[in-house]
Amino acid sequence: MRRRVVGVGVVALLLASAPWLWTTISAQGHLYDASDAPTADVVVVLGTAVAQDGREPGARLSGRLQTAAELVRDGRARVVLVSGDGGGTSGDETSVMTAYLTERLGVDPRRVVADPHGLDTYDSCVRVREVYGVTRVLVVTQSYHLARAVTLCRHVGLDADGVAARCDDCSATLLVGKTVRDYFASGKAAWDAVRRRPPAVVSPADPGVRDALRD
Repeated sequence: MRRRVVGVGVVALLLASAPWLWTTISAQGHLYDASDAPTADVVVVLGTAVAQDGREPGARLSGRLQTAAELVRDGRARVVLVSGDGGGTSGDETSVMTAYLTERLGVDPRRVVADPHGLDTYDSCVRVREVYGVTRVLVVTQSYHLARAVTLCRHVGLDADGVAARCDDCSATLLVGKTVRDYFASGKAAWDAVRRRPPAVVSPADPGVRDALRD
């Protein structure tokens, strides 16, 4: 009886972990540090909470933006597409991201395009392809989130490689908590992918990235 209970528990754990295993395994070979990242015309920075003042990026978001700026400076990307929630509970993510890149990190404003309707990772990936017409990208986010982001973007048809963002001011407690959260978020990611959910906001084609690449 005890062996049967243990066996059932192991099977249940494997089933519960299947989405996480999918995102982890699918992203293998597509995850990099900034120093050895491949090249792409476009680097996508995924949004997250801004600071309490609503004007500065939080620790995780600033790390993502710093990494994206480094990729541009090193010639590994030409245009930064910031994708986040323009009406987020912590503030206007994409406006804060754009200002930080251009005013604090010295990225040419002509090279920054904002998508204020990237309401979650899946939406950001779909909109990069369907709204902005991009097919090849580098995706920047912290390591705990990177495999899920890359897997989703590749699943919706993007040739995506992930670049781990720095997070110098992130505490160990925060990173552990986010890693646990991402384990459970993989279930939603798999469900979104299986049913090919349309993004929450459907927009017409936007030439912003194409125009930025032309400059």
